Amino acid sequence: MAMSAGTAGGVKASPNVTPMIDVMLVLLIIFMLVIPAITSGFQAVPPTGVNLKPHPEEDQDQVLGIDANGQYYLNKKAIPNAELGQRLNAIFENRTEDRLLYVKAHRDLAYGKVLDALDIAAHNHVSVTGMITDQRPGTVSAVSTDNMFNAPPTGGKK
Repeated sequence: MAMSAGTAGGVKASPNVTPMIDVMLVLLIIFMLVIPAITSGFQAVPPTGVNLKPHPEEDQDQVLGIDANGQYYLNKKAIPNAELGQRLNAIFENRTEDRLLYVKAHRDLAYGKVLDALDIAAHNHVSVTGMITDQRPGTVSAVSTDNMFNAPPTGGKK
């Protein structure tokens, strides 16, 4: 069998992907910077405490945020303060269980404004409210079961 190497000098049509890769990398960097700001919803620094059990937010959790100016955010979306009762009523009216609302307020906010929001929630089918706080920096919960998520795995010596 004989093989011949062709020497056809035709035009090779292959796209130059370098500019496309450059654009994609720039877009990736932009989205890495912008997305955390969009998903955070509002800026509130909650009070700190000791002996706090970590509670990751779940999709079905309803969270009312209140920023330092007293603006309400329901599930990270700004809402007019006058509509809080209507929105909570629409969410919790048909629920038979799990009428729990988490409240995350800025630590410099006057407590009276937090009480106003809790009062509105209590009059609109919210049975239980929970306050979201952060663990005081440099401290660990003294309750042994609270730290089981953060504890190193136990095992034998190697």
